[in-house]
Amino acid sequence: MTTVHLEVADGVGTIRLDRPPMNALDIELQDRLKDLAAEVTARDDVRAVVLYGGEKVFAAGADIKEMQDMDHTAMVVRSRALQESFTAIARVPKPVVAAVTGYALGGGCELALCADFRIAADNAKLGQPEILLGLIPGAGGTQRLPRLIGPSKAKDLLFTGRMVKAEEALAIGLVDRVVPAAEVYEQAHTWAARLAKGPALALRAAKEAVDTGLEADIDTGLAVERTWFAGLFATEDRERGMRSFVEEGPGKAKFL
Repeated sequence: MTTVHLEVADGVGTIRLDRPPMNALDIELQDRLKDLAAEVTARDDVRAVVLYGGEKVFAAGADIKEMQDMDHTAMVVRSRALQESFTAIARVPKPVVAAVTGYALGGGCELALCADFRIAADNAKLGQPEILLGLIPGAGGTQRLPRLIGPSKAKDLLFTGRMVKAEEALAIGLVDRVVPAAEVYEQAHTWAARLAKGPALALRAAKEAVDTGLEADIDTGLAVERTWFAGLFATEDRERGMRSFVEEGPGKAKFL
């Protein structure tokens, strides 16, 4: 059974988790995420991406029953593939927005962390409850969460395993916007569709410069920025954008 689907409309590829009732992230789903990350990266008709779990739940975490049967040796092997699946989503060189409804816990929260922007339903609950199982997050939570919300707030969630409601998630920077549950996907798709009309290479450059800079010292980050900045002067989008600015004023350029 296919547990994740890709739907493309208006330049936006929606990666839709579909493993009811809670979208538990089993091995099949993890591997499928990696495959779809490669597909949306390669497809020219996909210029932005939405991660969506459906109207009721984003993803309630890993498949605990599946993990319970795994010993240390098995998890040494599997943990790399798990991280690679999520990293593949994080490294999609196009804007990615997570549309979070209901629970986004454990691996579900880690998947949302891989997005560039998170729109949450007013009934959403997010957290990293792995500590309650005698574990820590294994799909990037100990690394992406503190980079997003700071080490102290991240340790609060990681040490206690508590869930935060949408309002608190917004206040600490874990999500970027809170909207009524019925509007989550529409707003996420609208945001992504707007970016899908932008200059693809410049958007890729901006994302890579920010992400690389966060992982490196400032001099390395500035070098990446400088290289992309100069390189974009060779693109048709740059020519089109500047010509439109001079002839029509700001914000009116149309990119292919």
